[in-house]
Formats: sequence, C-alpha cells, structure tokens
Amino acid sequence: MRLGAGETVIEDGTHILAAYNEKRIWERHRHRYEFSNQYRGEMISSGLKLAAFNSDGTLVECVEWPDHPWGVGVQFHPEFKSKPTAAAPLFRDFIAAVKKSKS
Repeated sequence: MRLGAGETVIEDGTHILAAYNEKRIWERHRHRYEFSNQYRGEMISSGLKLAAFNSDGTLVECVEWPDHPWGVGVQFHPEFKSKPTAAAPLFRDFIAAVKKSKS
C-alpha cells in the first residue's frame, strides 16, 4: 500500500502540466492499486497517453485520453490539498473545461 506524499514527474503537452504548471509535483497517495506496467504498450497503442510517472519512472501516476476535452486519471488524491476557496489545480481546470464546453 502506498501512503503519504510522493513525487510525480509530468510529461510535456498534457492537461496535468497545464493545470500544475510544474514538471515535478508532490501529491498524497492512499491506495493499493497500480497501473500495470505489463499493459503499458497495449494501452499506448490503444490511444491512452501516459501523462506522468513517479520520480524513477517505474510507476504510472497519471493518464489522459487525448481525444477527450478533459479525460484525466490520476493515482494520487488531489482532494487532500483542495479547499472550497482554493481548489486543487486539477479540480480548477476540470471545472473550467466543463464551463467552456457548456458555452
């Protein structure tokens, strides 16, 4: 089980990087599940973008669906740092994308 803060290294050209505006972030984890590296090639060839990794590149931290306006999935918990008056970057940008799609 991964618990506590962990470093995430974000790939260029991703929604994650646009949201955080930093290549390296620290976010908290609390889970037992991981993206299986056994299926990396299959996922990439099916169109999934691997958007961020742990600091040594062995674990996938974030994925994105390139043909979706905001198809983002993360292993960490951005809600642990989010507040009603100061939303975490992913929540802030998700809400902005929804508002943009409705206008």
